[in-house]
Amino acid sequence: MSTGPVRLAIVGGGRGAAFLKVLAPLSDKLRLVAFCDMREELIAMWKEQKPDLLTFASYEKLLDCPDVDAVFLATPFTVHAHQAIQALRAGKHVLSEVIATTTIEESWALVEAVEQSGLTYMMAENCLFTRSNMMVAQMAHSGVFGEISFAEGGYIHDVRHLQHHSDGTLTWRGRLRRDANGMVYPTHSLGPIAHWLRINKQNGDAFESMTCFVSKEVANHHYFRELFGDKHPGASRDYWRQGDSAVALIKTRNGVLIQLRYDVKSARPIQAAHYGLQGANGAYLTGRHKDEDPIVWIKGRSPGASPQRSSEPGAEWEPLWNYAEQYEHPAWQKWHTQAGQAGHGGSDFFVLDEFGSAILESRKPLIDVYDAVTWSSVFPLSVRSVQSQGKPVDFVDFNRQAAAGRPGSDA
Repeated sequence: MSTGPVRLAIVGGGRGAAFLKVLAPLSDKLRLVAFCDMREELIAMWKEQKPDLLTFASYEKLLDCPDVDAVFLATPFTVHAHQAIQALRAGKHVLSEVIATTTIEESWALVEAVEQSGLTYMMAENCLFTRSNMMVAQMAHSGVFGEISFAEGGYIHDVRHLQHHSDGTLTWRGRLRRDANGMVYPTHSLGPIAHWLRINKQNGDAFESMTCFVSKEVANHHYFRELFGDKHPGASRDYWRQGDSAVALIKTRNGVLIQLRYDVKSARPIQAAHYGLQGANGAYLTGRHKDEDPIVWIKGRSPGASPQRSSEPGAEWEPLWNYAEQYEHPAWQKWHTQAGQAGHGGSDFFVLDEFGSAILESRKPLIDVYDAVTWSSVFPLSVRSVQSQGKPVDFVDFNRQAAAGRPGSDA
């Protein structure tokens, strides 16, 4: 086991700033020592908040620094794979924001870099660590829902304002919507489900095949026309390759069906993380909005019967929190107060806690490189399926240590 704390550098000032206040309770595991960003104004801001911080405008110079043990990549996901591989080759542990990779080739290269380096790599999929999702994992792994047959996840969040700068030029997110069409940001909706089903884990399940369809484009060209006028290229429907709603169906080796929906353009209230689970003995659903409790029905425990019999009332949903005393995840029991100060419902805290713990305990993190590339591969595989009018595509087994003729991909 290593001795702590791990000396951490944050790369990327936007999302990375959200983690400053999370690090204080984890000072025995992680110590922020450096910050890297190309923007001088962000470097100045971080230096003002933490005068002792090492700052870098060059990622390569950061990687040369012997006072940094690990990097946290909070940069655009189009560069995550390249930057992670660079860091691993430079001897740094890596925590990467989602998604990890955008092509199958990148995924193989990242797997090889992790295997060859022997260093810790973790993808920072925070939705896995929300209180409700960790509690449902406890229940699913304990067999509360019985044999699972179906799961659903959705990331539905209107973020069209993040696609452009004030002058109408596109950000990397805007360019992505312009150039790719598929389930291009899958891990928020898929990660918790993969954890519930023990995808890639011992005695667990595995993704087998997927099909994907995408609706027509409606929201973006109207938005750009209203904001920037008819002469902006984004005011044309044909400018955008990405349709409004992408829906993917994944079949697992054990016959579980997973439905995913991705929509970051349609006008509606936020429902950034929607989940559902169906088993032989019960079901789970998230709330439809932030003020609605997640709900469950468990055979023999929850009110009523399914199917309803004439002599007794029918099944009735009850709050998930009714089961907290028995199934609250131990991490949430221990760190509930500290996590409450963190972003994304406290999940950001547990991302950093798990990363630091995995390094210091010399073990694999909960979301290792094989999880990262498998979940992220939904992007290129979905693009391929959409291009073939929904033809099913097979998942890649990235966990083969000696794979001959490794498959490639478009996209």
